[in-house]
Amino acid sequence: MTHPVSHALPEIEIREPTPDERTQWFEEFQAAARRPLRTRFRYAFIKTYKPVLDDAEYRSFESTAEYRAWCEAQLPDWLGYGPAI
Repeated sequence: MTHPVSHALPEIEIREPTPDERTQWFEEFQAAARRPLRTRFRYAFIKTYKPVLDDAEYRSFESTAEYRAWCEAQLPDWLGYGPAI
């Protein structure tokens, strides 16, 4: 069974997982649940390098406006720190 998803983009369909996929997901979930909490936390967070943002230990700004102007001038659009549309 598929479910249509409608946005401003063209309509796409999302398929339902097969019974085999559901079984595999359940087994993977059970295996993860048996791991110690420390191990689960280690695998739960993925560090992704963010250009410019990660290049300095810290930054401070006198105002939110100054921060927003810096973001717009310095950060790539794909990071999502630009003005709201």
